[in-house]
Amino acid sequence: MDPQAAMEQLKELPFQDLGFANIDQHRNLRTGHPETIYCEGKTPEQVATIIQVMKEKNSNILGTRASEEVYEKVKEITPEAVYHPLARIFVVKKKEELRSEKLIAVITAGTADIPVAEEAAITAETMGNQVDRIFDVGVAGIHRLFARLDRIRAANVIIVVAGMEGALASVVGGLVDKPVIAVPTSIGYGASFGGVSALLTMLNSCASGVAVVNIDNGFGAGYLASSINQL
Repeated sequence: MDPQAAMEQLKELPFQDLGFANIDQHRNLRTGHPETIYCEGKTPEQVATIIQVMKEKNSNILGTRASEEVYEKVKEITPEAVYHPLARIFVVKKKEELRSEKLIAVITAGTADIPVAEEAAITAETMGNQVDRIFDVGVAGIHRLFARLDRIRAANVIIVVAGMEGALASVVGGLVDKPVIAVPTSIGYGASFGGVSALLTMLNSCASGVAVVNIDNGFGAGYLASSINQL
């Protein structure tokens, strides 16, 4: 058969059954990135076993929502794993790979939003992108945002991470000609409802070109930004 037909068949090959998990080893072939491990709810031993199997066929592996305990177990299997405690992410990187020269900007409204922003930034970097971090430029002191407009407008994709009322995404969306990915965070007082207020504000943005991911979903924003950036 011709190579293209063979590739189509390879994309449908089965997963590896570990009993407690089915490892999708061909996700890298289908999507360009290996399966990401969501660690919350898994035991350290389960995560370590998954890593052991995945690293046989994948160069760079990402684990999100990982505790220190999970990381310590992973490090026994894979000493090269690097942990980012603020983002609760570990990265196993066998090779540095820059897939795009274009920038992704990751912006936060406040300092308290940085953990979610770091999850987005590290995800995008692991997937081969350059990231510019611009933190604590929320609408309560909007002059801080204006002072960094040149950096923001230099980016090809912009991730805006904000809690409280989540207004920053709309402001940024009205100032740039690039796609904006809004990430509501669970930061805020009682009436923020754990990020629902920010989520609804972002979903109802009157600025064009703003898309929204789930509350605190930095990984989803980083992945989507990477996909857009590498088109």
